[in-house]
Amino acid sequence: MTTTQVTLVQIDNYGPWTVTPDPRREMDLQTMQSRLFADLAQFVGSRDGYVFFTRFDNMVAVTNGLDSAAHERLQATVRNRYPVTVSLGVDVAERPIDALETATGRVQNAGSAQDGDRREVLAGTYREESDDDDVAIAHFDVNNATGKYTDRLNEFDSFIRIEQGYAALMRYMREEHGALSFFVGGDNVIAACPDLDQADYRAAIDHVNEAADVDLKVGVGHGRSAHEAGFAAKHALEDCRYEGTTVEFAGATSATPE
Repeated sequence: MTTTQVTLVQIDNYGPWTVTPDPRREMDLQTMQSRLFADLAQFVGSRDGYVFFTRFDNMVAVTNGLDSAAHERLQATVRNRYPVTVSLGVDVAERPIDALETATGRVQNAGSAQDGDRREVLAGTYREESDDDDVAIAHFDVNNATGKYTDRLNEFDSFIRIEQGYAALMRYMREEHGALSFFVGGDNVIAACPDLDQADYRAAIDHVNEAADVDLKVGVGHGRSAHEAGFAAKHALEDCRYEGTTVEFAGATSATPE
């Protein structure tokens, strides 16, 4: 059974800060957001977690293996390097969406995202012991994205097609299974999932094909941390490419090519 620790990262009072004392240059804001994400990715990634940018002023991380002290150090790192601070909510659940819901509530209960008096909230519960199958990561990839889109369409139309597939997938996985799916660049989507079987993943892929006319394949891995599970998922995705299959689980016997 999966036991996923999820952390919500929310910049404190970011909206008002962007226009105080005057509206700030958009590219300066974009630069700061991208650097902040890069620093968070390095901090969490060096501790075998994953972080996803979502809307940049809010980010979501899978943080199995990071305790309260690590979260405090993350806040200190941001405080010392940026003109903004971050609040963190943390929770653990079998379904990632349930952990995120509770983690979000903990931050919201401490004050609004635009509350000038709210600073560096840290509230939550942590996964103190980890098992080999705590985290399930699914790595989705568009079949022949280069041939179908990149080498045939202009970049904006290629982007639309990929985003339509991503939107259909993330909504389906959230509503049907409580999974959290994130676009990570190119034609790749990474999802933090509960325990799902091959039929569940195949149904998700079929849904995206019907809803957005985008063909996917997926590799699935399990591990004590997001990195461990995600690296296994990458290898399983390579098995899909090699075997010509749609769904592969790390360490499982390859299915018949489809």
